[in-house]
Amino acid sequence: MHGPAVKKGHLYQYESSFVHASGPSHPHSSKSALFCVTVSGMLKMFWSQNNNRMEETTMELESVNSLDELVTHAALASDRRHLLVAVATSSKQLRLLKIEIQWGGPGSQPDKNPLPQNARLSPSLVEKHLAATTWLQTGSRDASNDISMAELSHLHVLPSIMDNTGKSIVPPTIVAIRTRSPTPGSYQVAQTVIDRWEAVSEPRQNLHPAFEQLGNRKNSDATEQTAPTRLRKLEPIVLNKMVINFQSIQFGKVLVLTMADGTVEYRDRYTFEEIYATEDTDKVMNLRQVGWTFGGEGPCQQVAFSPTQCSMIQMSEDGKIKWCKLQYPLGDIGNSNQDAHYAASVAGLAVATSSAVWYQANYDDMLAIVAPYTSKKRFIQDWINEMIKVLKIQVDYSEELHHDSLMRNLPLQNILSIMNSLGFKGEMHARSLQGKFAMVYLNARNVVVLITLASNMPATAREKMSPLDEPEVVEALAGCTKWSLDLLSWLVDCLFALMNDSEFMARLEPKRFGELAPYLHKRNDISLHLLLSSSSRSFLLAICRRIAHLEQLSIKANEFYRRQPQMGVDQSGAPKPLNPQLQQAYQKMQQITSSCLIKAGEFEKLLNILGADVRQAYQTFLPTFVKNQTGAPQGKQIDLAVKSAQIQIELSMLLAASPPAAPFLVVVKKLFTKDLPAFKALTDPSKLFFANYDLLGVQDDKSQLPRKIYIDIFRKAEMKLGAQQWRRCTRCASVMEDVFGTRPGYTFVLGQQRRCACGGVWALLPKGKLLL
Repeated sequence: MHGPAVKKGHLYQYESSFVHASGPSHPHSSKSALFCVTVSGMLKMFWSQNNNRMEETTMELESVNSLDELVTHAALASDRRHLLVAVATSSKQLRLLKIEIQWGGPGSQPDKNPLPQNARLSPSLVEKHLAATTWLQTGSRDASNDISMAELSHLHVLPSIMDNTGKSIVPPTIVAIRTRSPTPGSYQVAQTVIDRWEAVSEPRQNLHPAFEQLGNRKNSDATEQTAPTRLRKLEPIVLNKMVINFQSIQFGKVLVLTMADGTVEYRDRYTFEEIYATEDTDKVMNLRQVGWTFGGEGPCQQVAFSPTQCSMIQMSEDGKIKWCKLQYPLGDIGNSNQDAHYAASVAGLAVATSSAVWYQANYDDMLAIVAPYTSKKRFIQDWINEMIKVLKIQVDYSEELHHDSLMRNLPLQNILSIMNSLGFKGEMHARSLQGKFAMVYLNARNVVVLITLASNMPATAREKMSPLDEPEVVEALAGCTKWSLDLLSWLVDCLFALMNDSEFMARLEPKRFGELAPYLHKRNDISLHLLLSSSSRSFLLAICRRIAHLEQLSIKANEFYRRQPQMGVDQSGAPKPLNPQLQQAYQKMQQITSSCLIKAGEFEKLLNILGADVRQAYQTFLPTFVKNQTGAPQGKQIDLAVKSAQIQIELSMLLAASPPAAPFLVVVKKLFTKDLPAFKALTDPSKLFFANYDLLGVQDDKSQLPRKIYIDIFRKAEMKLGAQQWRRCTRCASVMEDVFGTRPGYTFVLGQQRRCACGGVWALLPKGKLLL
């Protein structure tokens, strides 16, 4: 678990803690199971078979088998290798059960003998009664004998969990909540009673040795009995409010109580004491500690929290739905880390968002929460920088020769997705520099992933499908190739424009090099950052290699079809071309690669030269820079300090916010005075200047906004509003046609677009509409 953020001076350092082991799960990580308890005491499990067929397994709970006893409430929780089930009955009984899931059938032990991935499942449920008591008990702090308090409103079971010291385990706890609402004309006030029982193991009572020997004689095979469990009643908690929602967060370490008046309380799992109620900027785990509160609180009947716990949906008494988010009510948070509330707010936002990013949960509400602060000069940069620190995301790929780890770096994709979303100000406005950089980066990554998956099928699936033999796949790859070549052409055109700009070239001097980044921001030009950042440069290299691969593939395919043009016959027996749709797709791909303005191979050479220059600059400059610092490290610490400084430089390039660091001066100057002029001789700058780059969606000219062209993010082709339904990303507003695959290869490749290139969720638009 990530967090809390601990203050060190004006900055924050992020701690992490272990996560309690999760409970039982479906043998296949991509599948899940649903449990429910019926009124008659039947436990049902709905689960997915290997063939994706939904099946049902049922078991009658023997602990609840009385005909006149009905289950009124039930709660389930995962606890180590078992499920805990708490059941409340109409006779005021409270029972705790332990359920074991034997996925391979009765008696199977998957821990000792794991099931094969293709094994057919035949699960069996085994019940064990742990303890029982009555849930209606009166105590010194209990409410008066009010009939309205004799009914349960909530029942929960909290699994065992390691305490904060990591040395002992807190036992499972059953929580029963009784509420009373104020009635008109009476003097009764709203009240909630929270009863708690801990499931503790009782020590076994030792028998006299003579009885033990007698027992062993009668049954030498008797197994050793486990210690009995009892429910130990804890002191009840009485609140003068109505609790309408109870849930745990932070892997069960914190409990959230929501009241009928819309207020929210946080309580410690171990002590049930209220936390996050006072301001504490020295150790931040929740934005409530920094002074943030939910805005628009009001009476409600039901609530549902977002995965980040930073916003909630309320259903009011009149049935209307309202969204409430955390906000800072005490004025401005500040503008830099020198302001205590600014630094603490950024740290709290980083902790909340990082957990969602790491566990691939939705964090779109955070984008809405931070929207009012994105106009601050360094807010986006500071927030993303803190998330990279929390998650320890790799941003330096200057030494990487292969791109597999970069493509699999999902946290980095999410960081760029946040930059992309915050940089999008609507179709009437140009994107910010960071947003434009992130948009191009994410689309380049998406193209590389699609081409890689289509060209390199897993060995286990090659016999079943071949995406490159399906025309729909080749057509989509042709669109990706066209987009990639347009990107390289546009990038070179932007670099040529900078090379011919006297103001830009004048800044390639030591005294004026610090003015370079502000000037690029003014021009909204991302071309230099795309080349200098090692991760984006790696994707450009990958694009060049994928283009070369597809070019050779299309040449071979078309040569094959030219040699054997009439291998098939129609119904009348006349010869016909073999697979005409596939032929046309490969012909289109070859036409795209042969008519490009930039040769991918030549551009790859330019990138390799630049990459070598960057590595040489790091090796030359950084050791000297580190050794000349005050309190310079010694011995092995020098290498660590050099690596840390290199990561900071790469991070500044990735965020496109700070000026290029000193080691880049020589690299950039060589690029614009030697390498680019040599590359210019291999191209036609006039054709690059007048080329159409609408496919990229990088226009900044206000006369071209709003854009009238929509590009399918999957096929990289222009889309027209019509009968075909569109999908639109809820995070970055990208679009694609709502298509479905009929062939296995196309279905496989299309499956990679279950989410947008930015990682956002698709919304299905009405036919002929751009908005929901």
